[in-house]
Amino acid sequence: MTPAAIAVLFAASMSAATPVQAQTNPPAERELAAQPLAQGESVRAIAMLKTALEEAPGDPALLINLGIAYAQGGNDAEARASFEAAMASREVIELDMANGSTMDSRRLARRALGMLDRGEFQRRAVDSSRLTLRQ
Repeated sequence: MTPAAIAVLFAASMSAATPVQAQTNPPAERELAAQPLAQGESVRAIAMLKTALEEAPGDPALLINLGIAYAQGGNDAEARASFEAAMASREVIELDMANGSTMDSRRLARRALGMLDRGEFQRRAVDSSRLTLRQ
């Protein structure tokens, strides 16, 4: 899986394995910073995602995208912290991938950590046709 395939989550339905804090208003596409992530604008994406996390603290989709933004910007320590926070979240979200498969947020966060460890989030052109979807 390429960084672009894991990179961007879009919009809205989820299946919580442990509905501790049910999220009634899932983040909109703009709150998930889809466009800045796809364009490699990590600083802008980080600002957008931090704002969205104020409204939905602990949201795994936001945390995964924040980790990706940090990784794209070269801040591996913050990326790791965001991915680990997504893995530790009490909320588990089922994500639809661009290739038609689904993956839960914890598994996706673990995969992102592996990619981070292998240096796969280096800045490179992002192919928007390979982005991850969240429905």
